[in-house]
Parts: sequence; C-alpha cells; structure tokens
Amino acid sequence: MSIKKQFASTVFFSAILAACAIVNVARAGGREEGRLLTATEVLEEVQAMPDQQIPDALLSRAYGIAVIPDVTKVAFIFGGRHGNGVLVVRDKLTAPWSNPALVSLTGGSWGFQAGAQSSDIILVFTTRSGTEGIAGGKLTLGADASVATGPVGRQGSAATDVGFNAEIYSYARTRGLFGGIALDGSVISIDRSANSSLYGKSGITATDIFSPMR
Repeated sequence: MSIKKQFASTVFFSAILAACAIVNVARAGGREEGRLLTATEVLEEVQAMPDQQIPDALLSRAYGIAVIPDVTKVAFIFGGRHGNGVLVVRDKLTAPWSNPALVSLTGGSWGFQAGAQSSDIILVFTTRSGTEGIAGGKLTLGADASVATGPVGRQGSAATDVGFNAEIYSYARTRGLFGGIALDGSVISIDRSANSSLYGKSGITATDIFSPMR
C-alpha cells in the first residue's frame, strides 16, 4: 500500500493513539473510547474500496476530517438526523494532527418521506475556517461553510485536476453503498460532556483538545 493510500488511516491512528495515553490515565468511559475505535474502523473500511474510496488528492488537502458512524435518520413527512463521531484537525497541511474531539451531527428535513435509515458519514474540511467554526462550538453546513457531495474513486481523483471549491465535502455509507451526500442545514457541534469524560477534565474545550500536545 502506498503512503498516500495510508493517509486516512494514519490520520486517525496517530490521533487516537495519542488520546489513548490520556484516556488510560483519566480512565474515561468505554463509550467514548468505543467511539474513537469505531470511527477509525469506518474510515479504514471506506479507504479499502478502490472504486468508492475518498480520493487521495482530497485527503491530502484536508485541514480536518470528521467521521460520524451510525447516523440515524428517521422520517415521517418531517425528518431528523443524529449521530456522534470524532474530529481531528491541523493548522496547516504539513502540521501534525490534533488530539481527537468528540462531535455530534444533527439535522432536519421536510417533504414527503417515511422510514428510517442508518449511515456512516464522513466530512472532509479543506479550509481552516471550517474547523475553526466547530472549535467555537458548532457549525451549520451550507450556511457557515459551503458543503458539497464528495467525489469518489478513480473518477473523483480525475476530477481533482479542476480543483476543489467547497469548504467541506460530505460522504455517506449506507447498506454497503458509499458516495456523496447532501447535508445542507445539518449542524456539527462539539460534544462537551463526552469530551470531558474522554479526557477526564471537566469543562475541557475544543481549543484545549486541538492545541499541540505538551
């Protein structure tokens, strides 16, 4: 496997291993640790699909990557979406990745619809402004930052020759299928209580988590 193809897994592995050292000291709850491991597994599985994976060219430009497994969407005319996941960021493209922060994704929809669905959602941030918005508390996709359905596989890699214009690219894996998803209006926010449990520090902020380790 090439260095580029290992990129996504390395992002999460390096950040999560750093967090585990803190978690072991803090003796955080298994729920939060499980969220870290599940997010890593989702990204690994997606990147193992050559024809559907997130293009390496997009990942190489990422200032942040969020993985939110098992996002549940329930709808009956009016619908709602919710899930909990993990976010890692970096200040510049050559910088190391931050410790992971636990986040939540929520959103609504309307129109003729019915049923329930569970998806693994991945967000790739191509600017620092998007990750800074989340660090401030929450970010509304499509309002605070432009979001587009992400390209996939070999065709997605070819499309990168044109350049990326959106600040965030969104993906979803549902029942074995993987591809871009429309998430305008959804809100991604810092899960303060879960982060306090994970790091064993009451009141810990996203800025604290994202700051370089000392």
